[in-house]
Amino acid sequence: MSRVGKKPILIPDNVKVALNDGVLVVSGPKGELSFKMPDETQAEIKDNQILFTIKNRTDQRKLTSIQAKKVISCWGMARNVTANMIEGVIHGYQKKLEIEGLGYRAQLENGDLLLFVGFSHPLRVKKTEGIEFAVEKNVISISGTDKHLVGQVAATIRGRRIPDAYKAKGIRYAGEVIKKKAGKKAGTVTK
Repeated sequence: MSRVGKKPILIPDNVKVALNDGVLVVSGPKGELSFKMPDETQAEIKDNQILFTIKNRTDQRKLTSIQAKKVISCWGMARNVTANMIEGVIHGYQKKLEIEGLGYRAQLENGDLLLFVGFSHPLRVKKTEGIEFAVEKNVISISGTDKHLVGQVAATIRGRRIPDAYKAKGIRYAGEVIKKKAGKKAGTVTK
């Protein structure tokens, strides 16, 4: 039994939820998102709530422990993804990245993000549908309605110049702590 999966989700007044052939569509003030339900789970909209259950509970007794764990994890995952979609179409999601390093900077050009992070040429991050970039001094803000997409774009940008271990120069998440390594030390030579 999934503790997460069995919790119902309340549908806010300004959000519309539709279920068509295993595809859940959530629309709200910030946009519309869709999610194909896993084959093991099903959703039901009742009394302004979304309820998630496992398909074919009678067959569940015949499953091996590994298969049962997969079914239960899909049940909880479907519920959490739906909750994230509702939160995204109401408030949206945002991740912030900080640029650290001498001469390192970022700027916007026609919706694309240009990164000047120590290479001989600027790195261009193409604009993705559903994602917006904002640059303020050395902070890049990535915002959108899809939590997964916002996180994936932020990870891709961070991967362009991961902070090094000696000077901590590079692109990091806001608030991320980088452990610095000690550099080479000049020692005395004994004869």
